[in-house]
Amino acid sequence: MSNFEHNEIKARIHHYLISKTNFLELKDTMQEEQLRAFVDNAINKLCQETKLVVTLEERLSILRELAASVISLGPLRPLVEDATITEIMVNGFKSVYIQRAGKIEKTDVSFPDNANLMHTIQKIISASGSSRRVDESSPYVDFSMSDGSRVNVILPPCSLIGPVMTIRKFSRELTTLDDLIEKKTLNPQMAAFLVAAIKAKLNIVFCGSTGSGKTTLLNVLSRHIPEHERIITIEDTSELRLMQEHVVSLQAKTSNMEGKGEVTIRDLFINSLRMRPDRIIIGEVRGHEILDLVQSIASGHAGALAIVHADSPQECFNRMITMMLMSGIRLSGEQIQKQLATSIDLIVYVELFVDGIRRITNITDLRYAKEEGVISLDDIFTFKQEKFDEHSHVIGDWIMNHQKPSFYDKFVKRNIQLPLDFFK
Repeated sequence: MSNFEHNEIKARIHHYLISKTNFLELKDTMQEEQLRAFVDNAINKLCQETKLVVTLEERLSILRELAASVISLGPLRPLVEDATITEIMVNGFKSVYIQRAGKIEKTDVSFPDNANLMHTIQKIISASGSSRRVDESSPYVDFSMSDGSRVNVILPPCSLIGPVMTIRKFSRELTTLDDLIEKKTLNPQMAAFLVAAIKAKLNIVFCGSTGSGKTTLLNVLSRHIPEHERIITIEDTSELRLMQEHVVSLQAKTSNMEGKGEVTIRDLFINSLRMRPDRIIIGEVRGHEILDLVQSIASGHAGALAIVHADSPQECFNRMITMMLMSGIRLSGEQIQKQLATSIDLIVYVELFVDGIRRITNITDLRYAKEEGVISLDDIFTFKQEKFDEHSHVIGDWIMNHQKPSFYDKFVKRNIQLPLDFFK
């Protein structure tokens, strides 16, 4: 059965549970076995009424997914189901915070004790289908839930306040550039430019602080990668949700209890170059893999997309230099800067503002002037903040520099059309 058929059957069963049974009223009062029996009985009735054919394997899979999504979350379920909440922070069993509209607030949600919280954590890990584990011998873990939300857990003795869990929810609302324009993340002119940059196979680094919206932006822009391309994604924890059919998703692996079996981002990146990629996307660059990324671009692998944690385009460039130096490469700082500047075309910086809006504040051309031997970071788009209104909302606008960027020939080479007045 294909993923589409599986999802269609699951959707029909879910609709039947909500519209034809009192599932919503009873689900919070039932234990796990009661819930499984209730859902199983509903599947039987649906099959009888509609002549739907569901194999035993399909039934068990759907039953497990539906039951796990309700049971595993415990007291956190209302927070996970609330679309206005973007992040959930559990600080031990007594204290649960959320982030809504960019601002953190405390909730009245709590757990009976740390043992109950730990039980919920293990249920969430189990329901995610992840092979990750967390216990005293391995007290921290990153994994993704089935809906794409990212979860981090850290336990005692590393945590001094009991189990700590952070859930960064996957947004289903922001799926297109129009959504981001409506949310004031960017303007239509910037959107047109970034789509052209993706199609022209520019090498782009997205940067920003934690929770600024880097991955969401990358997810949305990835929709504009042509369908015929073979895309390979490499991540520590699966967060990217690409819509194309020809996508190979790779995920790093932590070491086992004996300290063996670790597979790093760099290991996966080196291996991906042998997999005939048209496009490589790295969920986060934080170490020696930057060297392999730069060298792969130099050898002809264009169109790389990557994320770097940094607080400005300049800081992003500095971090990449530092990571290159830490890789042990025997080049001077000046040579490393030149390699980076000739490999990376664009740096896109995203920032979470105090009014809760995530904005692209800089789209920056990383330019190397060969004749002068000068490296510069030239903003193509810059957000200029002017003031706050009476509701503490940021007032400002984007300014465009119409100077022709250093990579303009890539637009010409791939016949990517921009409005006539876009660049001088």
